[in-house]
Amino acid sequence: MVELKTDTSIDAMREAGRVVAQALAAVRDKAAVGVSLLELDAVAHDVLRAADARSPFLGYRPSFAPTPFPAVLCASVNDAIVHGVPDDYRLRDGDLVSADFGAELGGWVGDSAISFTVGTPRPEDVRLIETAERALAAGIAAAVVGNRIGDIAHAIGKVCRAQGYGIPDGFGGHGIGRKMHEDPGVPNEGRAGRGMRLKHGMVLAIEPMVIAGGMDDYYAAPDGWTLRTGDGTRAAHAEHTVAITDAGPRILTVL
Repeated sequence: MVELKTDTSIDAMREAGRVVAQALAAVRDKAAVGVSLLELDAVAHDVLRAADARSPFLGYRPSFAPTPFPAVLCASVNDAIVHGVPDDYRLRDGDLVSADFGAELGGWVGDSAISFTVGTPRPEDVRLIETAERALAAGIAAAVVGNRIGDIAHAIGKVCRAQGYGIPDGFGGHGIGRKMHEDPGVPNEGRAGRGMRLKHGMVLAIEPMVIAGGMDDYYAAPDGWTLRTGDGTRAAHAEHTVAITDAGPRILTVL
């Protein structure tokens, strides 16, 4: 069931989203050659504490997971698409990092992701990240009252496929509110004009994921969480929490 949020609730979600944006900005600022993924997680944790917010990631255990998630930040490097578990890996020159983070404040959740390079960027990685960001912008532009979920999915998929990139099969965005994952699902590819009609008060986490090699398959790493590209090529991820309003889409996870 899809819960329509009141304008007051959307304002409250905006405050949670602000914490998310602050944490991701801090993570990006900290990321440098030689910095470990655990250090990035600690930076994100500090932002949560300062805001008196909690993590919807820490301890989260969906049906596919062998263990609860052990961190507040998902840090996925190079061929890791999503759900990367922070460990003692130290960033290297040219690494591509996708950082996904959530915060719960006042009973409401925000969720966002960014991708960036460390040190000297590879041109192909810059193009990959820019495509994920353009796909996100296209999805958000389609998130208007009267459109359908399929319009968002089609807009995202069109941008990604035009560059020859793969889209991880079965993964996409989701509704969000009191819980991190709510109805409806938001695919990253689909047919325009299909699916649920968008209404004022719906709040969605829209999150394109792209695979450089053009294949759509992936596999789970031994940790049971990290999803890696099936062809070993790099991946990028971009996400915002977005409210559907009569005045147009409202991005909640910005500074």
